[in-house]
Order: sequence, then C-alpha cells, then structure tokens
Amino acid sequence: RPGAAAKLRLFEGPVHGLSWAPRPGVPPNTAAALLASGPDGEMLWLDVTHRPGQAPWVRLMGRYLLPSCRQCWHTCAAFLPQERLLVCGDRRGSLLLFSCNSSSEWAAESTSIVNGGSDPVVEDSSNELEPSCLLHKEAFPLESPLSVLFGLHGKTGVTSVTIHGGYIYSTGRDGVYRQLRLWDHQLEVLQKHRPCKGLQWIEELRFTSDGDLLVLGFHADHFVVWSTRIGENIHRIPCGGGHRSWSYCSSPLAEMFAFIKSGDVMLYHCEAEPCEQQVLLASLHGREITCVRRLGAVEVPGHPTFNVFVTGSEDTTACVLVLSENSRAAVPLARISDHISSVRTLAFATGPGDEGFGDEGLSALLFTAGGRAQIECYRLLCTGDTASESAVACQVIHVASHRLDKHWEQKKNRHKLIKMDPETRYMSLSVVPGTSTKQLPTSWKFLAAACSDGSVRIFGLLEAARKLVLVAESFHHQRCVLKVEAFLHTWAGGERRHLLCSAATDGSIAFWDITGPITDAVDALHQAEGEMQPLALDTPLVTVMAHSCGVNSLHIHETPEGRYLVASGSDDGSIHVCLLEVALGRGEAIAGTCLQVLERVSRPCAHAAHVTGIRVLRPDLLLSASVDQRLTLWNQRPGELVPLSTTFFHVPDLAELDCWEVEAGGELWYYCVLCGQGLEMLCGTASSKPPPQEAPQ
Repeated sequence: RPGAAAKLRLFEGPVHGLSWAPRPGVPPNTAAALLASGPDGEMLWLDVTHRPGQAPWVRLMGRYLLPSCRQCWHTCAAFLPQERLLVCGDRRGSLLLFSCNSSSEWAAESTSIVNGGSDPVVEDSSNELEPSCLLHKEAFPLESPLSVLFGLHGKTGVTSVTIHGGYIYSTGRDGVYRQLRLWDHQLEVLQKHRPCKGLQWIEELRFTSDGDLLVLGFHADHFVVWSTRIGENIHRIPCGGGHRSWSYCSSPLAEMFAFIKSGDVMLYHCEAEPCEQQVLLASLHGREITCVRRLGAVEVPGHPTFNVFVTGSEDTTACVLVLSENSRAAVPLARISDHISSVRTLAFATGPGDEGFGDEGLSALLFTAGGRAQIECYRLLCTGDTASESAVACQVIHVASHRLDKHWEQKKNRHKLIKMDPETRYMSLSVVPGTSTKQLPTSWKFLAAACSDGSVRIFGLLEAARKLVLVAESFHHQRCVLKVEAFLHTWAGGERRHLLCSAATDGSIAFWDITGPITDAVDALHQAEGEMQPLALDTPLVTVMAHSCGVNSLHIHETPEGRYLVASGSDDGSIHVCLLEVALGRGEAIAGTCLQVLERVSRPCAHAAHVTGIRVLRPDLLLSASVDQRLTLWNQRPGELVPLSTTFFHVPDLAELDCWEVEAGGELWYYCVLCGQGLEMLCGTASSKPPPQEAPQ
C-alpha cells in the first residue's frame, strides 16, 4: 500500500545500509527488525510492525557503533534466539556481536517519555510529517560490540548471516562460508568451507528440509545454486553476474529466480521434475584417496559399533566418515576444505577434548598436510546422535594452520626476490608421543613431518593460543623424505627419550633422538611468547640402508622386551624388518642415547609392485599391502619372513592402510582399511576359526 507509508529521517547525512532481520518468536508477516547504518559507523535498530490499511508502526530499539574503517556500514544481520544478542556483518568483512538487553530496557523507558506513551518515532503519513529519530535517539546509549572478528571475510564484505541448529553461518565475497559458535559471549570460528572452485562470490545459504545445504552465489556472469550434499551445481542461470538485485525461491513444486538487468525484471521458472538419475554408490572424494586413519569406535544405544575414519584426497579435501560393520556403508559426517592442494597425510593426537563440548565421545586433534607446504590442525569430537541419519554427530573446530611461504606473502617487494621451494609437499606426519611430562607442559604437542625438499621438520602446537610453530629441522637426507614415525622409549628409572625414524627415496632409514631439541624449543617458545627461529636437529644416531629405492611404507612396533621392530616396504616390492635396542651411552665420548641394530630380515620381491602399506601386528606377525592389490600376512621367524596367506582386495592404486585390533568370541581379530581409488575394510586372524558374524571379510 504505497499510500500508507512511514517517512523517517534517521541521520544527519546519508543512509549507507539497510537490512531486515526476522525477530525470534515473532511471525514474519506481523513485525520485523530493520537495521539502518548512517555516518560515522552508527547503526540503528528499528522495530517495524505491520498495521493493515495504515502506515507501519516504527519504534526505535537501539543504537550501535560499528568499528571504524573506510567503508563503515553493516550489510546483514540476524538475532540469536533466546540469547538477546545481535550478529551482523559489515562492508569491511568483519563479523560483530552486540547485546540487545540494554537497548530493550531503554526502549521501554523511552515510550513513556516521548509523546506521552505514543509512538516515539513515527506517526501516520497522512499528517504529511517526517518524524525524525534525531530527536529521540540521543536517549539511547551508543553500544560497542561485545565481540569483533575483524576482516573475517576479507575486504569485500560479509553478504549474509544465518542462524541454524545453534550455530552461526556467515558468507562473503571471498568464496568461503564459515561456521561459528557463541562461547562465553564471544564469536568463535569453528571451520570454513569452500563450496566449489571458481565460486568466489557467495551471497546466501539455504538449509533445506531434507538436510541439504544450498550455497547461493555468482560464478562469472551466472547465478549458481550449489548443493553440498551431492557436490554439484543444481542450477546455473546466466544473469550478467553480481552487483544486482535478485531473489531466489525454492519449493517442492517449483523454483524461481528473479533479477534486474538493464532496467528489466527477469524471471526464471523451473517446475520440479522427477530425478531419473539413480546413484548406486555415492563417492567419498572426487579424486584418489591418498591417506586414511581410524579415529576409533563410537557406541550408540540400539545400534552396532560405528568406526570413525578420516580420509584425505587429491581433491584437496579431508572427510570424516563413519562405517558400520553391519551395513558396510560409508557415510560422510563432515568435510574439510581448507587445503589449497592435495591432502597427502594425516595424523591424530588423542587427549582430553575441548572443555566446551564435554567429556563424552571420541575427541582428538587432527593434523592434515600435503601440497604447498600446508598443515592444518582441527579438534574433532564424535558422539552418538540417534536423531541423525548416520546415528553419529561430528563437530570440527579449526585450531591452527601453518605454511612455509606465509612469511613470503607478507613481504612488500617479494616480486624482486626468488621464492624458495614453492612446491614443497608434506609426505608424512607423525605426532610425537609422551610429551606430557614435568619437563614439558601438557599444553604443547609436537609433530614431525617428512618433506619433499629433503628436510625433516618438527612443529610445536599450542592449542590455547591456536599457534603452530616450526621449532626444528634438518636436511640430513638431501633428498625427498617419504616417511616419518615418532616413538617413545622409557627406561626403568622413568627417564623418557623421544625418538624419530625417517625414510627417504634412496632407501635409507635414519633414527634420531629429538628429546633435546623439543626441550630447547619449549624454553625458547616460552621466552619468545610463541615465536622462535627453528633449531637444528642433531646428526642421526643410526642410518640403515634398508632398500634399493624409495621407502613407501613404515611402521614401528614395541616388543614386550622393550625393543623395537621397524618394518618398511619399498618401491622395488621388497620388505625389510630390523630389531632395534635402545641403550644409554656411557662415557663422555658416547654420552646420550645409543641405538643398536640386533637383527635384520629382508624379503626381496615380496610383492610385484610398490609396497605402500605395512603393519607389525605382533612380534611374529606382519601385514603388507601393495599396488599389486594383494594383502599378505607374514610370519616373522629368525632370519626369514614366511607368507601365511594372501588376499586380493579391490582398491586399485593402493595408497595406504591402517589397522586395529578387536576382540570377539575370545579371539583377537585384526581389521584393516585400505584406500586408493576407493576404500575397503577387511578382517582377518592368524587362527583357523571363522570370523564373527558382524565382521566383513
């Protein structure tokens, strides 16, 4: 009804931004909140109520101050239900949190002060007046934000804020959308998602009734609707690109998209049609799976045991998935898309969970690494959830990240300099166990990485500060390092030594004592408040030439006698096992840790292709997997490896395997999961008894 309009004068200057925000618990067709931004970062909250046949009833509810910047106005807003809080995004890309409590109290008091309890802002437009908020807004305090995430979406601005399932979702023109939570009246980023390549302008998120999440945005001159469930565009409409008014509506019967182009209103209409495509088996990744690790098992009442895995792929994503032993179906729980190149390796650090989630379920720190020298760290929590389709819920929180060339991107004249090793890749990760001692604070965790530039690097993680710092490195191998494996040795007196095993493309395996560098790194990090120059690792204690070419698989197993079996597989199809003993050096010349090789066993041509997976199940039992698609169980005897059984699996181009034990029916069963061009789980034992009924064979 254009004849019944309310005219407002809000500021002494231009109105920079307007946006609507639904009020929690109020029907959208009766009232809504209108946010208006003016000069100097001032934002007003107006409560607008619909009155049939009359001008809308407008009431001033609050005043807020946006952080000072060049383009200081808000772009979107949303109310947090039952929290009396307001979340808004601004043109600078920041996310802001405001309190609504004091604003509501002032609004209630101002009603009785202005106009004798009548509308303090607007009267009917038939009086031909322009009511001014300038007369009344000074009675409201100008509130500052409770929490600010400055420049969260870059300099191009925040496009939408959505509240769903108790979480906050924000989108921006930086090509990502983020999931946040409210923790102690502070905004905390849990993780970010990049929906698809090339979608650099995200406008909005839509949560559907069937559990899908639609990402709405612009790709070049097309409007795009991306489905996160199927990982594809479900609509792609030419419209000339962004910077235009548009609206999208979706229903079970039809979908419509309207936009303005060259002064004309254009409408696309698409009626719902039955889908003729039938997905026989949904893919986990778009390209080869390069690594897999089992996090553990989740017990859900009324359901069989669920195994939780994490996989990494060449498609630059990592996937947290659950696999039921009965259904034999892999169901993705969460996807991680922070990497700009392939994810080649994973590592877990188990321990107490985040205090904000409680103590139930599986909790661990997940490290992912791969191309472009990029490491990401996340906190995972998996719990039973009978309401969800998978019966398991997974929460992912981004903790820290590290890139070797990050300092390069901050240089002013970097175009004049030569960038060193721009394509360094992390080939393998291993968490250093047992760093929670009196000498080493429990807050620090350490991670070893094998690098393609010939180095072995040690990183330190301070989870509370969300910092991942390079603390030590060595270029001893002088060639690509393919595998690292850290282990802990404890003497009878309780003294601990942190040891590291690294393998390279020349077939050599080196053993390091990294106890000293880790202790020195902790001292340096405390003195420098989380910043330090990398230390140099000492010379390896022992180097063993195990193979004639690259070592593609490595595993260390501690024997009951306190010795260590080190098994490795190579590109030439051979398997090598050596028995190590750790001793304490005596005398000034050999002070420190000493390693002694007691026994070596080699099996040439154990497989017809690269041995890409190997595990020592027990001192006399070894499991190996190869690109020749054979999984072989070996019996280790003095001086020889004797094959016990061989099974052919169905995963081509095997990249890695992981193993774990399960006791069922008084028998110990060994489970293994293999990845490559697909994923497969198998079960076996060294006895002649049949497997349990719930075990896939």
